Parts: sequence; C-alpha cells; structure tokens
Amino acid sequence: MNAQASIRAAGAWVNGFPPGALRPSACLRHAPGMEMPVPLAQLLQAVEAGDLTAARSAAAALQRAGAQSSQLAAEVLHELRQPLLGVKAYAQLLAEDGAAPGPLRLLLSQVERMEQIVSDFIRLSSERPASQQRLSLAAPIWAAAKHFSLNPDSSRISLEVEAPEGITIQGNARLIEQLTLNLLNNARDAMAGRGRVKVVLTMEGPSPALYVADWGPGIPRELRARIFEPYVTANKRGTGLGLSVCQRIAREHHARIELAPPAVLNDVPPPATVFRVLFPATDAPLTQKQRLLVVDDEIIIRMVFRDLMGKECEVIEAASAEEALELLHQSPVDLIVTDKNLPGMSGLELAQQARRLHEDSRVILMTGYPSLVTTQQALELGVVDYLLKPFDDIREVRSLLRATLSHKPVPTPLAANPEMRRVDVLEDNPATAAQIASALALVGLEARVLNTTELTALEPPVGVVVSWDFAPAYGRKGLELGKALAQGAPFVVLAEHLTMETALESLRAGAAACLPKLMSDATALSRELNRAFKREAP
Repeated sequence: MNAQASIRAAGAWVNGFPPGALRPSACLRHAPGMEMPVPLAQLLQAVEAGDLTAARSAAAALQRAGAQSSQLAAEVLHELRQPLLGVKAYAQLLAEDGAAPGPLRLLLSQVERMEQIVSDFIRLSSERPASQQRLSLAAPIWAAAKHFSLNPDSSRISLEVEAPEGITIQGNARLIEQLTLNLLNNARDAMAGRGRVKVVLTMEGPSPALYVADWGPGIPRELRARIFEPYVTANKRGTGLGLSVCQRIAREHHARIELAPPAVLNDVPPPATVFRVLFPATDAPLTQKQRLLVVDDEIIIRMVFRDLMGKECEVIEAASAEEALELLHQSPVDLIVTDKNLPGMSGLELAQQARRLHEDSRVILMTGYPSLVTTQQALELGVVDYLLKPFDDIREVRSLLRATLSHKPVPTPLAANPEMRRVDVLEDNPATAAQIASALALVGLEARVLNTTELTALEPPVGVVVSWDFAPAYGRKGLELGKALAQGAPFVVLAEHLTMETALESLRAGAAACLPKLMSDATALSRELNRAFKREAP
C-alpha cells in the first residue's frame, strides 16, 4: 500500500471509528469557549480527506505553533498569577473586616478555580520533568483532600479517604497532590447537587494503586475513548484540561491512568465513575519522617509549629496532656514540645508519664511564666530544653527543634559496677569540697576531688558533681567537662548563686540536677545527690 492509500485508510478508520460512524470531531464536545487549535483541526481534516501533502504541512504548522504557544503561555500565565494573588489577598482582608461572607466565599472559590486553571496550563506547557524523590503517597493525597475541602463548592460533597501510610513511590509530592486534586475536582464538577466521592490508596500486587470514584451521572460512552485529550470534557463547567494534566503527571511517574470498572471498589451501590492510577512496582524502603508531638491548649500555637516543621517532619497535635498520652500509648515520637500550664495534667506531669512509657522520650517545655523551681523540676524529669513564650524569634525555635531532632538520644548507660562507689567532684574550694565529700559519705559513696582540668581517665564513676564556679573551667566549660567525665553517668551541677540562667544552661547540657551549694545541711545535700545519681522518680 502506498503512502496516499495509507492516508485514505487512516481516513476511513480514525481512532478506531469504522467508515460511516460518527467521527470524534463530530461527537466530542469541547469545553465551552474552547475551540480546537487551528493547526490540529487542519491536520485532522487532511487525514480524513487523505491529502498527504496537506497533512504534512499541517503537522509542521502544529509543531511550530506548539513551540511558540508554550513560550507565550508561560509568559502570559506568569503575568496572570500576579493579579490573581492581589484579588485573593484583598478578598481575605475584606473577610477579616467583616464583609458579607457569602459573596466573598464565592469570589475566593472562583479565584482558586482560576489558579487551578493556570496551574493546569503551566503543567501542560512545561517540558521539564519535575524532580523526584522517595515519598509516601498518603501525604500528598491527604493534602489534596484538605485543599479540596477548603473550596466552598466542595461543601456539598461527602468525601471519603482511605490512604494508609507505608505505600511509597519515587515521585514528586506536589505533582501527586495536583493529580489527586484534579481528579477530586473533576468528580465534584460532574455532580450538580449533593454527591459522594471516595479516594482509595491500596496495593495491587507489587504496584501502588490510587482510585478516585464518584456517584455522579457517569461519563457518556462516546466520550470515554478521548476523555484524557485537552479541551475534551463531559462537564459544562470544566475546561477540559484537568484530566490531560493528570495523564501528563502520571506519565512523568511512569504510571498509567485509566477508567476502571465500577465494581472494582466493592461498594454498594457501585460508583458511576472510577479513575485508577497504577504506579510502577516498588519494594524500596521509605525513610520514615521523624515525629514531633506538640501539646498546647491554644490552637494558634499548634498551628505555628505545624507550619514551622510540617515540611520536615510529621507534626502530631494534642490539646491536653491526657490526649497526648493516648497518642503516646499508640506509638512513640521523636520529640515532645509541651506547654507547662495545660488544662488537667500539667506539662511536667506529661513529661514524667512520657518517660515512664518510653524511657528515651525527649521533652521540650514551653511556658510564659518561667521560674527557677519549674526549671529545676524540668531538670529532674530529664527535659532537654525550656522555651519561653512568647517566642522572640521563631527561626531560633526552628533551629532548636532541628538540632534536637538531629541529635540521637543518648542510650541508657549500662548499669555501673556494683562495687563502684566513686563520685568525681570538680571543685577547687576546699571547704565546699569537704562538704560534698561528707554528704556523699552519708550514702556510702566516695568523693574523688579534682581541682584541675588535667584529668586521668578511669572506669566510669557512679556520677559527677561539678561546681558552676569551678575556676579552671567556669560555667559552660565546667558543664562540658563534667559531662565528659561522667561517661554516660548522671552529673549534678552545684551553684553558689542559683539563677534561671544557671539552671537553664545545666538543663541544656543534660545535667541530672542543678542545686544550690548552700544546702541546709549535709543530710539534705546527700539526699538530693543520691536521688539524682539513682535517677529515682521525683
């Protein structure tokens, strides 16, 4: 068959339509106001007519137009985003000033719709693949569901999401969120009134599969074959771009998007439309995000931490210590940030209970009413840091959280030699050193007094007592020296003038306690030292 005959044959059977059948150009309804691009229409006409020369010419024109329109689209869309941002911002400000909420909600929903259209055009015109990394599919799916629910038009839709953790792919979270959101919007727009949409993430053998189903009118049979083509839509409100973008994103992830049989989800009654996105098989392990538990009865504080750390770790929220303990009973977390003054159980009590549940629990305490007593209590409970509210610089808070999360918990040291009685004492004042030695002797411990930084390495002691006023290594340097000398054993700080600064520095260094040198008597000091070294519950 020659080339001319091949074109005629193609004209007879276009996209699987037999001679005499209603052609796609006749039966497909394009989005309102959207006309098929002229070069594409000319190409289809040339193919149907069997004109090889005209088909080649139209194909070349289509290629040139595609390159030019991509550049033009990128420039226009970039400029369009700026006024959209202004309209959205001032609408939100008007809402704060008490303007009528109904019209403003409608305005914001239309702006968000325009933003979605802009995003769809940008994705279709982009030739650069997005960066990809190992990720859990659940996170972008839940993010899309949240974004979908914020649209006022979605209030008429009952949305169900089943997206378990642990199903992973190599992909781009932002694009997976856009794909899911487009499928959700497509399902919502297909229904005129109230309706139901269901999202299911599951495994089909070794392959992750995402289903989005709706109980709307369904897709007309004559549209099913080309539903993923640009400008083709069964919805009066649609642009015909959403599903095209979904297909583009799926291809970037080496996935396949298709219409699935309604019975695939086993719902009764079955859905009218089910889209399935089947991702490539994967068996590589996922690096789990660290988990941060924020406990505060003020929702704004919890929101600040969520926005501050949500991209770096999994932020879990609780409004009370009791709620936090329920979460900790289910699974441990990497760090707890809790307010001290909570309704019911206090933050200090939560820290104590958390350590009983999980011995290596790390807690940062927040309070707007700092006191020396509270700081000492936090020390005894093993709290790792102390945040004062209101925060002077939120960036410093983030740096602290990052540093604490990146620092692995120190494993509980092995039990000391039962015959060991030695406690190393860093004190250059002979009278104070003698007082400490007497207090230790009352509980059967022996003091090795050190008045210099030139130390001899020995077997780990029962504990270390370091003076904040130790002249050879004053303040922080003394804390570092005492911690190193302890070799994992508890160390206690004694200060002649006990202040908040001294107590906080001791807490941050990991001390077991910070005590005043001038105790009432040797018995009182021995009792406090013995409690710190044995780590008895306060």
